[in-house]
Amino acid sequence: MQKYFRDQETLKKCRIYQMLLENATEPHLSFHTPGHKVGGWDITELSFSDNLSAPRGCILEAEKEIAEILGAAKSFILTDGSTCGVLSMLYAAKSLGVKSVALPKNGHKSVFNGCKLLGLTPLLYENEAPASACTEIFDVADGILLVSPDYYGNVPDLRWVREYCDERGKLLLVDGAHGGHLHEDKTRYAGTYADFWVDGVHKSLPAFTQGAVVSARTERCAAALREGVDIFRTTSPSYPIMASVEYAVKYPRNVELEEAAWEFQKHPRIQSNDDWTKVCALFGNRAFDVEKELEEEGIYAEFCDGNVLMFYLSPATKLRDFERLKTRLTELFERYFCSPEKQTQRIPAPLVLRKNGQTEWVKLQDCAGRICAADCGLFPPCVPLIWAGERVEKDKIELLRKADNVFGIHEDKILVYKEETGYEKR
Repeated sequence: MQKYFRDQETLKKCRIYQMLLENATEPHLSFHTPGHKVGGWDITELSFSDNLSAPRGCILEAEKEIAEILGAAKSFILTDGSTCGVLSMLYAAKSLGVKSVALPKNGHKSVFNGCKLLGLTPLLYENEAPASACTEIFDVADGILLVSPDYYGNVPDLRWVREYCDERGKLLLVDGAHGGHLHEDKTRYAGTYADFWVDGVHKSLPAFTQGAVVSARTERCAAALREGVDIFRTTSPSYPIMASVEYAVKYPRNVELEEAAWEFQKHPRIQSNDDWTKVCALFGNRAFDVEKELEEEGIYAEFCDGNVLMFYLSPATKLRDFERLKTRLTELFERYFCSPEKQTQRIPAPLVLRKNGQTEWVKLQDCAGRICAADCGLFPPCVPLIWAGERVEKDKIELLRKADNVFGIHEDKILVYKEETGYEKR
């Protein structure tokens, strides 16, 4: 595990790692889980290692220090990904009286699943509209959930929404799964404004996959969040992941890389945004071709949406690697002469469907014009491209067929309703 943690000065500040270093590497007879019986770093809740469910030692101190860094009353380490944090904060909001939540249409599937699971009413608003233009939906919702930054690095008007919530007594939740690094930039950081927020530190900070943090702004919110975390968080947390979460939150800024990334955003074929870690290269209908060409060179993007090829940076990205990427993208821009204009996915308002509608799985190439019965889209970013209740369009079928990774699709088939009876316009 040591080879993954390169910054030695940061490691000295990490309580969970130091516990592992001092104790878990000592040879002992393992008659405890995990069952692989190898690897001293991957331990369980032993007498010396503390317990994430009820921490009293190094984990407790690590969570206190994480909360201080993030500006929270309380922060909880998660080894179940940001999804666990989203479910936990939705549960906490419900326990505080929230019955309906205003949600952006570009929300992660975990947000919509959480509402379904907890019986919260989702009220959808257009994510690309200014926050002040969404007050019609905000006014009737008990709580507001924002995605900040979104998958393309856009940050909503957090200050305005915070002031709006304060004026009307509403809770503000932020899915910051892609913004854990922004705690270094308080004006853009979810924790500066939200009552509850999630940091997916394995995405934009150097934590192992599934490492995340969920936080609460006040002691009242923290008490509600603790109950949610206790329900949704695993009772068998990975100690390497926990150690990496603490390491990631305490990891120093990479100012030189940040400056280089901001400078590259000035390129006319880079879609500008509010987050230096998201390099959104515009290649139009050649995006998938470029993705494959770069993969043959060993350069892998985060995702391709058929227009934008997005590359994810973090403070752990080496400057020389970024320079290599920048050089190749510049060469490819010159070759393909793609349009620099931003193209966005338009998502029509879905229909409201009756639950007893009969469904069937149909091949993608045969489902144009049918009514979709289950959300599906590209993975990542795991945002619905076709909503349940939306008519399936040919251009979206082609996008799903070209993409390497999708969700809601099984054996190249999509779930649709057998007949178009029983639908009501929203």
